[in-house]
Amino acid sequence: MTANSSHLRLAKGPARPPGASGLRSHPALDEAQVALVHDWLPVYAGAERVLEQMLHVVPQSELYSLIDFLPRDQRDFLQGREVQTSFIQHLPFAESKYRYYLPLAPIAIEQFDLTAYNVVISSSYAVAKGALTTADQLHISYVHSPIRYAWDLHFEYLREGGLKRGLRSMLARAILHYMRLYDVSTASRPDVMVANSRTVARRIWKTYRREARVIYPPVDTQAFQLYEQKEDFFLTASRLVPYKRIDLIVEAFAGMPDKQLVVVGDGPEMDRIKAKATANVEILGYQSNEALQDYMQRARAFVFAAQEDFGIVPVEAQACGTPVIAYSRGGTGETVLPGETGVFFHRQTVPALQQAVRTFEAQRDTFEPAHIRTHAETFSIERFRDEFQELVRTQYRQFTQP
Repeated sequence: MTANSSHLRLAKGPARPPGASGLRSHPALDEAQVALVHDWLPVYAGAERVLEQMLHVVPQSELYSLIDFLPRDQRDFLQGREVQTSFIQHLPFAESKYRYYLPLAPIAIEQFDLTAYNVVISSSYAVAKGALTTADQLHISYVHSPIRYAWDLHFEYLREGGLKRGLRSMLARAILHYMRLYDVSTASRPDVMVANSRTVARRIWKTYRREARVIYPPVDTQAFQLYEQKEDFFLTASRLVPYKRIDLIVEAFAGMPDKQLVVVGDGPEMDRIKAKATANVEILGYQSNEALQDYMQRARAFVFAAQEDFGIVPVEAQACGTPVIAYSRGGTGETVLPGETGVFFHRQTVPALQQAVRTFEAQRDTFEPAHIRTHAETFSIERFRDEFQELVRTQYRQFTQP
């Protein structure tokens, strides 16, 4: 299967429950009552980009979320909708400490009364897929990932949170165990599961033993312009947190003093990363979207060392016609075409990344910015809307057929 193929088969099983001929009469999808259930709304980030396009696909939908503390300047994507929130919204310090209420999230999501809706669509990276529905409601869940800090990032989460020993560690481990039990027990609730990458689809199978259709997240490729005149520097851009592995990139380029690296981003790792930087590494901190796009357009290559579920930023770089040097595991293994739009390294080590840079330099003249841009457009907003709309319509038609 090619890296940009998103038309995987739907989950096996009947489109509607056996013996369901007595279901209530359903209207056409455009006239159906639709609920969209999202985990949290503290900021406009990656999952909210997906939610935004879902709202366009089902404009008649009503929106539910455990909390809604979106800043005023980030609310436009809701298109004027009111958000129905849970009791967590009104708990003390919920705006800044909502994650501390995670043990209450399973109870809270189940308090949403969704019985008036024909279709429920959940956008889930924590508990949204656990929303309660009945046998005559179609539930489609777009799963960004099984709860990562409870599953594949369990030990990393404990380590980075200083929770390896002591009473707090015991409490955190008990809560994560509880969340794993809840996560698996609710995996059967959606009628259809959708994953945001083949990487996540494999994780869904491993965790839930359910097949998932892959529909890649929407990337606003039209916001980035093709630029063919590349300059003599490499670029990386990210929030400076441990799993993004900006430290690895800086260490690798510190050992290649003849190559210039520009680092864009801010975060708790800033001081540690600055300490590793050498004269050929320029750390700019936070930059505006306009400034970041300018760097993306002019960079010789974009360097990405994280293992992401999908990874929007490498696709944005490719939308500028800029090749990507990427760690091969995770979403970049699906969004970067080796030898055509970038180069892979297969271990998160300094020597592996340095070798990938040398390989890229040897192949540099073979990368065509226009071709790289064309590939990036296969992950566009329009593609997501078309695929998600077709999925919802097909599943609803099958679910409601006599």
